[in-house]
Amino acid sequence: MQAYLDDAVAKISLLQENLEKVIKGKPETIKQAVTTLIANGHLLIEDVPGVGKTTLAHGLARSINCNFQRIQFTSDLLPSDIIGITIYNQERHVFEFKPGPIFAHIVLADEINRTSPKTQSSLLEAMNDRQVSVDKITYPLPKPFMVIATQNPLEYEGTYPLPESQLDRFMMRIRIGYPQAEAEKEILLSPSAELQPQHLNPVLSVEEVIYLQSMVDKVKMDDDLVKYILAIVDATRKSDNLRLGVSPRGAMALYRTAQAFALVGGRTYCTPDDIKRLSLLVFSHRIITAKGIEGEIDDAEGIIQEIVEKINVPL
Repeated sequence: MQAYLDDAVAKISLLQENLEKVIKGKPETIKQAVTTLIANGHLLIEDVPGVGKTTLAHGLARSINCNFQRIQFTSDLLPSDIIGITIYNQERHVFEFKPGPIFAHIVLADEINRTSPKTQSSLLEAMNDRQVSVDKITYPLPKPFMVIATQNPLEYEGTYPLPESQLDRFMMRIRIGYPQAEAEKEILLSPSAELQPQHLNPVLSVEEVIYLQSMVDKVKMDDDLVKYILAIVDATRKSDNLRLGVSPRGAMALYRTAQAFALVGGRTYCTPDDIKRLSLLVFSHRIITAKGIEGEIDDAEGIIQEIVEKINVPL
């Protein structure tokens, strides 16, 4: 097992180092994105413009030798623009399905909240079941499959808030934040070409990513930690500060994310600290505060933090 662990850690390190070429001074953010990838989840990156949301998503895709598609979400985007369309072939006299950009290993949904709920809903089956149904025919999506979505939390004019069903399908929501002074200085002094994700060379193959995802299942989760996760989840459902608690899908997401986070850290077992650190990232976008959907992100994170601190940590 140790040999397999060392091999997995080496591959993960290659991926992280490659991303650090374009995302300066944000090793923890990179770790969170890589964790989501090997946990076989989807990632929502929510932050102000210009901090590297699209660069991180693009860089992660370029670091893997896989199919990548970027979809710029706009108000006039249609579901068929994402999943594809069936057209009539006049030469063969048959209807043929033309796959859309969703049929890629990694899909970047840029500014996902700028399109209508109808178009947003076209992602639900793909994100949950890794398949797309068109005209009563189901088409499987490639493996691995990951949606990385970005959105700006400040500019709400002309946007549509993501519904709970959509948010619940994202394994983690992360924020990048502004870089530290030294990291920003390095960004300014670096040649602009070096910071473009298009110039990154792949360091992992599709098969290696699938291998890493299979390794996550081998990470041990103690029964006391399972009870710890369930206690946090139950507390969100009973909290007077919340109108909507964490769903069973959310509990499963934290379980899987903790396993992946441990593997990224070079461990074959999870710790209570993994659960505490990841609860905010996995749960905060799945709840609705007493203020309603218009509640601030910080409110949701603060409530989750308060709940986690009140739950006894298993020793």
